[in-house]
Amino acid sequence: MDKLNDFGSIAKEYVSKFIDYLPTLIGAIALLFIGLWVIKIIVKYIGKLFERKDYDETLEVFTLNATRWGLRILLFVLVITQLGVESASLVAAIGAAGLAIGLAMQGSLSNLAGGVLIIILKPFKIGDWIEALGISGSVVEISLFYTKINTFGNQRAVIPNGDLSNDKIINYSFNGTRKENLSFGISYDDDLKKAKEVLRKLVDEQEDILRDTPPQIIVSELGADSVNFSVRYFAENSKFWDLHWYMIEEGKIRLEEAGMTIPYPQRDVYLYDQTKMNGTVEKKKNNKTDKAD
Repeated sequence: MDKLNDFGSIAKEYVSKFIDYLPTLIGAIALLFIGLWVIKIIVKYIGKLFERKDYDETLEVFTLNATRWGLRILLFVLVITQLGVESASLVAAIGAAGLAIGLAMQGSLSNLAGGVLIIILKPFKIGDWIEALGISGSVVEISLFYTKINTFGNQRAVIPNGDLSNDKIINYSFNGTRKENLSFGISYDDDLKKAKEVLRKLVDEQEDILRDTPPQIIVSELGADSVNFSVRYFAENSKFWDLHWYMIEEGKIRLEEAGMTIPYPQRDVYLYDQTKMNGTVEKKKNNKTDKAD
């Protein structure tokens, strides 16, 4: 009976403490939900501000994510403080946890630093076609830790920002235009001037080739098997590849129609009759024997 009385008194004590603490708990929960709602409104409002003006999409995503998580961390501190945890103890706990997390997540922090550098320095933006770390494709997302790229084969490549920020990056979309350098080879016996006229006419017919910088058709190399022409011109990024494929196909067709020979590596192979060769060898041996006798 004494044990039951002791348990009952302890239960009453804890129930009494819980009832006294209940308003604080309800207040903390209310603060949490109201805070999340306010954060959602603030982030939505900032997003609308970005939509009204033509800001960089990468900067927009970074700002929204940073704002969202910064406000959530602040809300977490307020809720914990509301529950009665002393702010000094909370700061010490957060500092210790931050140190432990930092040591355990050195790679992730490197990616975070790389993401910040990419967003600030802007070596590329969403929609650009880039090449880095042996991967080329169109940038579809730049987050704080990773950059996502759609490759030419429509695969999704996820690259850590730490590695990406420390590697060489080729941005094919940065200038809005690209320079082509096509190579066509003809035989040494063909007429160079005629071949050049054929290629010049083909280039002049293409409306998508930009004329700000005049296209060039030059003899670039006297190769081992061919005389090589270099066809150089500028085109807008959106029209570059269609023009590239067309010029390769049409260039070959027109050169052949004009009587040009498209050479390819050749090798001369000589076959010898082994029987005759053996007979010749035997005959030479017999002649040497006769002279010795």
